[in-house]
Amino acid sequence: MVKLAPEILSKYVLSKFVSNDPNVLIGAEVGEDAAVVKTSDDVVVIHPDPISGAVKFLGYLAIKIPANDVAVSGAYPKYFTTVLLLPEKTSVDELNVITSSMKEALEELKASLVGGHTEYTDSVSRPIAITTAFGFTKRGKVITSKGAKEDDVVIMTKSAGIEGTAVIASDFRELLKARGIDDETIEEGVKMIKHVSVVEEATILSDLGVVTSMHDPTEGGVLCGLAEVAYASKTSLIIHLDKIKIHPTTLKLSSVLGVNPLKMLSSGALIATVPKSYVDLALDTLSRKGIDAYVIGEVVKGGSDRPLVTLMSGGKFKEALWEPHVEDEVIKLWERMTT
Repeated sequence: MVKLAPEILSKYVLSKFVSNDPNVLIGAEVGEDAAVVKTSDDVVVIHPDPISGAVKFLGYLAIKIPANDVAVSGAYPKYFTTVLLLPEKTSVDELNVITSSMKEALEELKASLVGGHTEYTDSVSRPIAITTAFGFTKRGKVITSKGAKEDDVVIMTKSAGIEGTAVIASDFRELLKARGIDDETIEEGVKMIKHVSVVEEATILSDLGVVTSMHDPTEGGVLCGLAEVAYASKTSLIIHLDKIKIHPTTLKLSSVLGVNPLKMLSSGALIATVPKSYVDLALDTLSRKGIDAYVIGEVVKGGSDRPLVTLMSGGKFKEALWEPHVEDEVIKLWERMTT
């Protein structure tokens, strides 16, 4: 699946569903991860996500990915519903793999699947899971992508391309082997699926009350996630590429397939903006919990004459991103291999 370009999404989709209900605090917007609806003194944070490309880990990702988007809004993902659309020839064994991995993810989050729908259909060629996550928090604790402020510092957790690494290691195993990647390295890539959640670090930062925005970079990778934060908050980001960590396994697998790790599925990395006075507190708290976090850039004044993201390396300009859309290179790889 490929995201719609922002201008098409805004004109033909989002503009038709602007809510006048005062209880809808955050509706569907470009760059925002979840909707927020008021319920008395609390709010419910809601986010749906379709998963289709990752065959082996479909059920696991169908829970962890929408859970991330609720968590970065300041709520803990507690309840889920899912719609499973299965090709007519899907076996019981394949269905069992999907639902078993979904159960594993729910148990890790201590969350519950409370409803949904499952059907066989000739409308799909491979299984699709469309899952909605629900979380609850207080109105004053809601965090949005649009909250980044000028002079904030941009921090990131873990490394770029975690989800993409697991997907290509699992679904392109034979191609990787044909290009000289050994089984041990491929298995290391597959195991990275266990690191796609950002719920823990998002919850820690939310509870600290030190972040102005949080975002879970998915399709389009870290670069797209950064551009979405800048777009939503009407700011500009200066990002130092040499500060962004990339796992050695990610580098190996992406290199042989000609994939840019900064433009590949990146669930597992959290992007957050923090006022300068709170950066040390945020990083130290995450470190004490065993979560690797570090500074990758800063937020500056935005404007129509400024790019959303300015990419630097070694103190020198490398590239500017002007749109909140980056084509995901794992998805492009899938398209090349299946057409």
